[in-house]
Amino acid sequence: MKIQLAIDRVSIERAKEISREASPYIDIIEVGTALIKDFGMASIKEIKEAFPEKIILADIKTIDEGDYEFRAAFNSGADIATVMGAASIDTLRACYRVAEDFKKLMMIDLLEVGYDKINLLVDFTDAIFCIHSPSDGGEHNLTSLLKEFKEKFPKIRKVAVAGGVNYDTINTIKEANVDIVIIGGAITKATSIGKAAKKFREMI
Repeated sequence: MKIQLAIDRVSIERAKEISREASPYIDIIEVGTALIKDFGMASIKEIKEAFPEKIILADIKTIDEGDYEFRAAFNSGADIATVMGAASIDTLRACYRVAEDFKKLMMIDLLEVGYDKINLLVDFTDAIFCIHSPSDGGEHNLTSLLKEFKEKFPKIRKVAVAGGVNYDTINTIKEANVDIVIIGGAITKATSIGKAAKKFREMI
C-alpha cells in the first residue's frame, strides 16, 4: 500500500518543507487543490522539480474541460491527475484518453458519486478509484464507505481512500487491501511531520 501525502493551504515553499520531512516514508506527493488554486500549475512544476523521484499527483478535481486540464497537469510534471466522478462521461473519457497518451494515470474522485454512476465507470480499467469521505462533514464514515465499496465493486483493481485518515482508521484500511491511502492533516499538522509519517509507514 502506497502512502499519498496530501498538502494544502500552505505556500509552495512550505509544501516543499513538509514533503522533505515526510519523504523517506511516503510514495506520492499530492499537490492539493487549494495549492493549485493559489499558485496555479507552477505549484505542480516546482514540487516535481524538487522531488523528481516521487510520484506527483495533481488534485485538480476536473469537472469539465478534461482534455485541456489533464494536458496542463501532465505537462507541468504530474504523474497522476484527478477528475470528479460526477463529471460527464465524455469528460471522464477525455481525461482517460489524455492519461493514456501521456502514459500517466487518472484518479477518479468518487466524492458524492452514487453506485449507478460508478457502474458506468468500471470500464476505465487503469484508473484509480478514490473513495473520499468529505472534509466538510456529513454522515459519511470512511470505514463503512470502504467496506461497502469493496463488496459492490470487486472488479475495480486500483482503489485509493481519502478523508480523515488517522491512526484509528489505518488498520481497517490496511485490512481492506487498498492500493493508496491518502493522508493529510494527520501528517502535515503533526508536531513532528517526519515522526508522524514514519508511524503510518510502520503501521501499514
